[in-house]
Amino acid sequence: MRRRLRQVFIIGLTLSLLGIGVPAYSEDGDRNCNSDLPAGTPSYVVCTWLNTPEEALETAMFWLGNDGQNMEDAAPIPPIMIDCSEEGNSCPTDSEGDGQLHDVDGPDVPGAEDGGTPECQNGEQCYVDPNTITEAEKTAAQETPAGQATQAMAQTQTTMRVWIETELADDYKAGKLTEAAKRIAALVATQPGVVGVRFTSQLGYNQTFTTADELDKFVSETATALRTLLPGKKLAAHTVVPVFGCGTDQTCTAEMTKKYPLLDPERIGAWLSKGYLDQLALDSGHLATAYATWKIDATAAQRNQWAQVQGRAWDAYAQIATEDASFTAAGSSALTEEQITKAIAERIAAPLRSDAAETVTLWSRWQNEQGQINRMYGEKWAANATWEQLKKLDTIKPRLATIYDPANPEVDPATDLQKLSEVFGQVYLHTS
Repeated sequence: MRRRLRQVFIIGLTLSLLGIGVPAYSEDGDRNCNSDLPAGTPSYVVCTWLNTPEEALETAMFWLGNDGQNMEDAAPIPPIMIDCSEEGNSCPTDSEGDGQLHDVDGPDVPGAEDGGTPECQNGEQCYVDPNTITEAEKTAAQETPAGQATQAMAQTQTTMRVWIETELADDYKAGKLTEAAKRIAALVATQPGVVGVRFTSQLGYNQTFTTADELDKFVSETATALRTLLPGKKLAAHTVVPVFGCGTDQTCTAEMTKKYPLLDPERIGAWLSKGYLDQLALDSGHLATAYATWKIDATAAQRNQWAQVQGRAWDAYAQIATEDASFTAAGSSALTEEQITKAIAERIAAPLRSDAAETVTLWSRWQNEQGQINRMYGEKWAANATWEQLKKLDTIKPRLATIYDPANPEVDPATDLQKLSEVFGQVYLHTS
């Protein structure tokens, strides 16, 4: 009985492999199967069996007979070959290639085996990939502050993941996106370990773009240009969504929507769902004061924001980050140990615990328009309570990132990057 069941199973499997369906049996022996069609089927639809059960079984037994020897003996139908030298045969001569057989993976024209551009067969101008980054462009990129910083990181062997941070909105507005994107691609090409590019900040919040269509075109065209030049690299952007902090307050929502018409959550969500961005950073700087009119404090505004992000499942499309500059102060952070502990709980732990933000980007040093430097650490890396407390967050260091401008170092890129790696697992190298 066991052998019989096994034979039936093998027959069924063989029939499926051969593309032979086993039809329902028709007692009158004909091939009509109209009775199996669902009710309401139009009369012009006709059902006819291709194989009766007996025929299907006979076919299966043919291939299974003698331990499947017929199947083993079966061979592909020999290809139809045409000898172009025979009289009467006409073969085209204007197709691609040189008409000669070549080894598998072998070059089809002279010179290609050296990795260079082969000579064209008929003397015409050969195709040159416009997206190729030349050695000259790579050399120029290495000489920039950001290029030198990436080399310094390799020399100091820090464990931070590296992003390139830049602003391409102005280049886009000036009609120079292609040149700017290629310049950034050359910089990334000098350091294979670069994760990706953050190509804009305060997107839709600043005054660079005035219409929604212009904003959407910038995101889509820039993302397309960078993905073409940098296949496999991640793309990121920074913005703010003021309406998220309102929560369920409809008056707040209406006012924020009117005040920031370009920062529509549906538009931003579309950038993610269409694959333009791999990471989206949401600024939290406005959460402390922007909602005072509606008696929404910073804690409630932040809770509202991350509830909105989580409810929209944005993290299903891209990595979501929160960005914060509140740990810095003019000259140096003056927070006490108690204050910095509270700030860590509210500004770092809370977004991560909400399971909406996956990384936290903290500004560690920046300079305002008046030239005043703001730091989270002391001048020339002097110790303070803020820096010492942040160094204790070793378990979440991979989730902490910062922005570093190698053109304006605290000491020098090698020293600065080594010190930053004490707190941060990722760094965005700024380039203008």
